[in-house]
Amino acid sequence: MRIATVNDRASLIIGDGDRAVDIHAASDGRFGPEPAAVFERWDEFRKWVDSAELPEPVSFAREELGSPSPAPRQVFGIGLNYSEHAAESGFTKPTTAPPVFTKFPSCITGPYGEIGLPAGGHTDWEVELVVVIGTKAHRVARADAWQHVAGLSVGQDISERISQMAAVPPQFSLGKSFPGFGPVGPWLVTVDEFANPDDLELGCAINGEQMQLGRTSSLIFSVSELIEQLSAVAPLLPGDVVFTGTPAGVGLGRDPQRWLAAGDELVTHIEGIGEMRHRFVADPA
Repeated sequence: MRIATVNDRASLIIGDGDRAVDIHAASDGRFGPEPAAVFERWDEFRKWVDSAELPEPVSFAREELGSPSPAPRQVFGIGLNYSEHAAESGFTKPTTAPPVFTKFPSCITGPYGEIGLPAGGHTDWEVELVVVIGTKAHRVARADAWQHVAGLSVGQDISERISQMAAVPPQFSLGKSFPGFGPVGPWLVTVDEFANPDDLELGCAINGEQMQLGRTSSLIFSVSELIEQLSAVAPLLPGDVVFTGTPAGVGLGRDPQRWLAAGDELVTHIEGIGEMRHRFVADPA
């Protein structure tokens, strides 16, 4: 099952990804139009979908897609979760616990469109598998973690490196939370759709040139381990978003370093989910 936000309304994606069913209308108002209303009643929603007679889907344009969880209460970011990325960043591989930061929810945006580049900045790309929580997870054991996941999506943890490194020690959250710096999409794919949700190809390209390519099986801390460790401290709530880390190939780790520029097109993909496309523009502010 694929769930998307189409024109700000929770929708089921049908067929090849160009048609959708409005969940609020199809359920006769049982579920609210906002995606958050679906996540809050995730188990009930899944049962409804299994038995519902859905109406004819309606075509939509990809520009109408938003993030499948556009207003999460919590957004978790995981740093250095691939060994080669840790090395290119100049850090040792974490072994007991992952570095955790937040991207403020106001940075979340959809899978297509333009993103502004902060003036004088060094803006970097980071393809990431995104996990969306379906049912509250608090002190969850690793073996039970996937039961609390609504589904998986494609993400970019876009990062402005000058802001990120401005403080001592470095602060991550502000430099990763400019408007549009948290694109997620094109939709959420439920876990049952994957043969192995722990082993998916992910990558991104700028203007057709491959920048990153890896597999989520190389995560130092797997999805289930992340949920176990995060939920041991903070209850994970329905609709919450977890950016799970990026593989090697970011601009910061290149020689010479490379940054996103106005006019660049960033295409991001994950196997079994889909792709996002963003064009970068100079921030008029």
